[in-house]
Amino acid sequence: MPLTTAPDPRLTSLSAAVLAVLLPYHRTTDRAPAPPDAFPHQLRRIADFVRAGEPVLFTLPGFPCKSPSPAKVLGHLPDQAERLSLGFLHSLCTRIGRVYPPGAHVIVCSDGHVFGDLVRVPDEHIDAYADELRAHMTRQGLTGLSLFDLRDALGDLDHDAARALVHRRHAPTVDALRAEIRADDHALALYRGITRFLVEDTADWTGTRSALQRACRQRAYGVIQRSRAWGALIAEHHPRALRLSIHPQPVGAPKFGIRLLDAPDAWTTPWHSSALHRADGSWTLLPRATAARHGRLVHRDGRPSHFEQR
Repeated sequence: MPLTTAPDPRLTSLSAAVLAVLLPYHRTTDRAPAPPDAFPHQLRRIADFVRAGEPVLFTLPGFPCKSPSPAKVLGHLPDQAERLSLGFLHSLCTRIGRVYPPGAHVIVCSDGHVFGDLVRVPDEHIDAYADELRAHMTRQGLTGLSLFDLRDALGDLDHDAARALVHRRHAPTVDALRAEIRADDHALALYRGITRFLVEDTADWTGTRSALQRACRQRAYGVIQRSRAWGALIAEHHPRALRLSIHPQPVGAPKFGIRLLDAPDAWTTPWHSSALHRADGSWTLLPRATAARHGRLVHRDGRPSHFEQR
């Protein structure tokens, strides 16, 4: 009879405790909440760090740049929406440290340069956005966080050349993506969500609405290609990390969807919206034009920051 090794109860318990900190913020379109044992991939990754007595490492692609739509955001630099989101991620690391003393660390993998040409945001705006995120982490002592972007991965390579290199090495073909979108409901939802964002973010279109939608559907394939390529590059640099996602993910998927702030739409992100401070003290994310109907604009450090409910 082959020898078997019984599971280590302490390892199992600690891994489940770490995951339990994340579960209330699981971003998913599934209706019913799921228990820790519905996430075997995440539990295995967490257990690898617990077994080694190391901080649990997470990677989170996102925080690319502000939307170019003035109807959605207050400007091209981070504001209260990003500050609250980064504070939330740091607090997760702190809470994990209470149940697992080595704690946790989130690498925010800012992906703006990866598809800046497709979302029509200038590279200098993307640099300024990421640099301000780094500065905020330092100023506020958010030691549970760090930032990684295309400049960290490929050095001083020209942005266009860096995008082309990542695409060439790691991006799936459009044909492969089309086949996946036809066969998989989650992939279809992602494609539709990105197309919607691209349509909403195009402020200077002079053609017909149907022509804009056709153009954005094609650009959406490019955004997904680059996002997949960026994910592969992140995995090369951080192969042991547990992958978080700002997009909704099914229960048990390899990526764990994480909800950064309250929002009426599961696809809303801090960089596609503005923060509204409600009268009851809570925060939510809304398009700028909507938030402005509910509150007054508040400035911080000389820049528009958020809205305060009247």
